Amino acid sequence: MIITKAKYNFPEYFYSVLFFCSFLLLCSNFSQAQDTTSVTDSSIINKAPVWPADSLGRRTPRGTVEGFLKAATSQKFIQAQNYLNLDSSFTGDKDKYVRALQHVIETSGNIYPYSWISNELDGKKDDDLGPELDKVGEITINDKSFDLMLEHLTDSTGAPIWLFSAQTIKSVPIDSIKVAQATLVEKAAPGFLLRNLWAGVPIAHWLGLIVLVVIAYYLAGAITKFLVFFIPLVWRKARQESTAGIIQSFVKPIQLYLGVWLFVVGSRQVGISLLIRQRLSDLTILVGLAAILLLIWQLIDFISKLMEKRMRLRDQTSGVSALLFFRRTAKVALVILGMLAILDTLGFNVTTWLATLGIVGIALALGTQKTVENLVGSVTLIADHPIRVGDFCKAGDVTGTVEQIGMRTTQIRTGERTVVSIPNGDFSSMKIENFAPRDKFLFASTFGMRYETTPEQIRYLLVALRSMLYAHPKVDPAPARVQLVGLGAHSIDIEIWTYISTRNNDEFMEIREDLLLRIMDIVAESGTDFAFPSQTLYFAKDKGISEEKTAAATASVKQWRKSNDIQLPHFSLEQIEKLRNTLPYPPEGSVSNKT
Repeated sequence: MIITKAKYNFPEYFYSVLFFCSFLLLCSNFSQAQDTTSVTDSSIINKAPVWPADSLGRRTPRGTVEGFLKAATSQKFIQAQNYLNLDSSFTGDKDKYVRALQHVIETSGNIYPYSWISNELDGKKDDDLGPELDKVGEITINDKSFDLMLEHLTDSTGAPIWLFSAQTIKSVPIDSIKVAQATLVEKAAPGFLLRNLWAGVPIAHWLGLIVLVVIAYYLAGAITKFLVFFIPLVWRKARQESTAGIIQSFVKPIQLYLGVWLFVVGSRQVGISLLIRQRLSDLTILVGLAAILLLIWQLIDFISKLMEKRMRLRDQTSGVSALLFFRRTAKVALVILGMLAILDTLGFNVTTWLATLGIVGIALALGTQKTVENLVGSVTLIADHPIRVGDFCKAGDVTGTVEQIGMRTTQIRTGERTVVSIPNGDFSSMKIENFAPRDKFLFASTFGMRYETTPEQIRYLLVALRSMLYAHPKVDPAPARVQLVGLGAHSIDIEIWTYISTRNNDEFMEIREDLLLRIMDIVAESGTDFAFPSQTLYFAKDKGISEEKTAAATASVKQWRKSNDIQLPHFSLEQIEKLRNTLPYPPEGSVSNKT
């Protein structure tokens, strides 16, 4: 199967590894097939050194299957009989049983890829078939399926061998075999290509194999292009960017696997030798595995790029950096797992390699513990979003604006214009106060009045201050609290507690300044004054409090009491609505007031 380069930068070296492994597989298989006198696996010598090598390679299930197919396709029927358990119940010409089994396997059988067939003396031990049987494939006869089974027996010397079971041979209908007719390859090829062999197979079959690969590849490409063109016509959602990208990710994997499927079906129909088809059976697994890896690779690439595009539109630069890191990590992990899976398919023992990788991984984790901690911290910051780039926050004793959230550190620019870098492992465990999400600013102030202030003046102040808060367009009336909170050592304490409706800190500073100036005006109008937190010596020149304004404030309170209109302990809703937004802001005379 010809493997093409993927659209989304699937690494060329992966295809090189796949091609190289496939080449090694073919070369090793054919070299073993041409020399049946060698032991099929070196592990046999280690496990059973007392048994001499079998001249027909029947010590393992894989060797028996290989030997039978080579002998049968070469029409060496007498030799092929040695791979069948033809006991005394089989009478007559025994060649017919060889031809019958070969015919059924050629036309309606399926032998497992060699990598799935055990190459051990004892066969497979985890197939629930017992130690004396191994399943190597299936055959279909009259719409009924039968298992191709091998039996574990002993030869004339008492050494263990594997043979096709008597029950399997008996399930093959001998009388249904017809005279073999020339296949399409044999009809189309000249005689000299049929007479000359390579690896025990006529050269005509090899040339037919190459032609079939090319046809299957381009036919699969045409089918996938038609599907890509046709699907958006009948499915409107396929025209969207996200759906279209996912569909495009499936194109190459489907073309790859569809080409293999067409080749497998076509090779049987045109009559490619079973020996070749069986040699290439492991390649179908490799190509299927490559198709899956390619699909995962392209989905990772497309989904990450789509998320990156959306993050950039939302100005989530920290998320983009993390996404790029995870994309690279996922691709590296995919390549490593893919190579291990390919080597395992080719028969290499990857258990030791996995154990080694585990030990190396633990060592790296211990050596880079702080780096891993910072990486996990960055993931936490990106996932939980306690802060974003541009937020004004306080983390520990550092206050400033977040400039960058990297994979290792977070950088904060302080009010002194310095940049503080905090490791993400430490930063994610800190108590972080983020000022950016707040929708209002708290205005809380407690001020003390002189002890000469009369209760009527206090009542005046409470009403006047609340009126001012309710009337101010930038003050949230729920709540707008003004309370007499205590009689201190040097003053009568009044507390103001309310919210200012703004998100901008500079605007908050301006509004707070305006409120403080208005509070000073109201205190002056009440006839009293702010207390000093110290002892005061009164001299004759001290005018004290204003008697005139004190009388005016007292008269106002009397008037409110007389008309039952003292807005204490709280204002009525009608009065709040009446006062709402009646104060000019910015105040009169301000350069910002254009009215």
